Amino acid sequence: MKLTNASLKDKSFWQKAAIALPRFDRDKMIAATKASPKWVHFGAGNIFRAFPAAMMQQLLEQGLETTGIVVAEGYDGEIIDKSFTAFDNLTILVTLKSDGTTEKSIIASVASAMRMDTELAVLKEIFASPSLQMASFTITEKGYSLKGRDGSLFPDLAEDLKAGPASPKSYLGRIACLLHERYTKGAFPIAMVSMDNCSHNGDILFAAMDAIAAAWAENGVCDKSFLNYIRNKRKVSFPWSMIDKITPRPDDSVRDMLVSCGLEDMQGTVTSKNTYVAPFVNAEETQYLIIEDVFPNGRPALDKAGVLFTSKETVDRVEKMKVCTCLNPLHTSLAVFGCLLGYTRISEEMKDADLVKLIEGVGYIEGLPVVTDPGIIKPKDFIDQVIKVRLPNPFMPDAPQRIAMDTSLKVPIRFGETLKAYKESGKDYAGLKFIPLVIAGWLRYLIGINDEGQPFELSPDPNLETLKSQINGIELGNTGTFHDKLEPILSNSAYFAVNLYEIGLGEKIEGLFARMIAGKGAVRKTLDLSVNMR
Repeated sequence: MKLTNASLKDKSFWQKAAIALPRFDRDKMIAATKASPKWVHFGAGNIFRAFPAAMMQQLLEQGLETTGIVVAEGYDGEIIDKSFTAFDNLTILVTLKSDGTTEKSIIASVASAMRMDTELAVLKEIFASPSLQMASFTITEKGYSLKGRDGSLFPDLAEDLKAGPASPKSYLGRIACLLHERYTKGAFPIAMVSMDNCSHNGDILFAAMDAIAAAWAENGVCDKSFLNYIRNKRKVSFPWSMIDKITPRPDDSVRDMLVSCGLEDMQGTVTSKNTYVAPFVNAEETQYLIIEDVFPNGRPALDKAGVLFTSKETVDRVEKMKVCTCLNPLHTSLAVFGCLLGYTRISEEMKDADLVKLIEGVGYIEGLPVVTDPGIIKPKDFIDQVIKVRLPNPFMPDAPQRIAMDTSLKVPIRFGETLKAYKESGKDYAGLKFIPLVIAGWLRYLIGINDEGQPFELSPDPNLETLKSQINGIELGNTGTFHDKLEPILSNSAYFAVNLYEIGLGEKIEGLFARMIAGKGAVRKTLDLSVNMR
């Protein structure tokens, strides 16, 4: 059986396969969405299909909404071709529970899926609709960048700023173009909701749109009042949000399970832009989405699907709790040491007593003392669930290699913010040992040689070549302080939000690094000695 709209009529097959069918009239949903769209989402990856799309399905099945989601992809159009169009915009969601059971369902809430490079005109029509309430985003933190590592504008964006909103080429230029279309057709209100895993994500999205609109106004390629529209919160809001759901790449074991149920064409693929796609998505059961409640044109009833709507201040506290203390720092700790110690599954790392002590130290001992309780979620309860339920889940095929991607962009938030909090609260840095150990482990990871002395592939990172050039020449078995090599990195507040030497941690990290580079087995020995206080 193939996953298509027509195949949904064979209810006996899906029932036998224990895959839940959508409980709403999909044809009516598609027609209603075309007539009066409410929600457009940018970023057609796994997190979208496993979370926002699944939430909208829940609302459709409860009769709380009649329209679905229009999803658009602006970075990797092959995702649309290979994961949406080929399967009539249907997805099989496989929820992998910690007790070993699985829950399988067909997500059918996507009314249409589009490539921004070829269907921008259709998206313009949607953005011109007064009914549109929100545009949401899961495009990764890098997706909001206007400039490259050299500080200059990306070439396609630079062209867009000169040419104006008519035919933009860049991702962000096209988003601004759609807002401009909405402005010219009536200046209708809308919420622009970033759901990406970065601090103050709404402000980051606003800054990008504001910069583009300001450049267009200055260059005389659009009405200057468009800039006022972007800046008017009663017209265009940019809510902050915090999202949390682990959604790994499509796993072969999940594919095999679906094939054993009688499904065809379940084989995943990798796009030319290195995106892992499949007609299914595997994800954990736990999920959180907290959004600042500022929607000038109304919003879908997402509170009925588990979304917590609250104030900006509360979102900020929840986001800091998760990203700086209770999950993300633990993930990064497991990522760098997992790669060094040869692990390919996070759940397997959670059987390693040293690594468990490491993340307990990062979270409970060094993180919780400076975390702010957001009120709506207790930090201790959150981290308990992470360490005891979510990370050890043996049925979640998440890999340290995936989490190690873009670590240089993550470190200033995941560890730097905690270090800043120590300074602001007057706490002593001298007692910190777990966070310095992770930072030293990351530097050791950048050598690209595991603890057995074997080379491994470093995960993609926009600063990877720069970092590698700075530590070039350091090899396994070298001795020394390595200060000249490490000082430019450890003193760079862009990486750690602070100068690590100024707070007395630079030399400590140098020492830990030197111990871990001493030879084969040195990473394990240093880890063991450090977490067991020997």
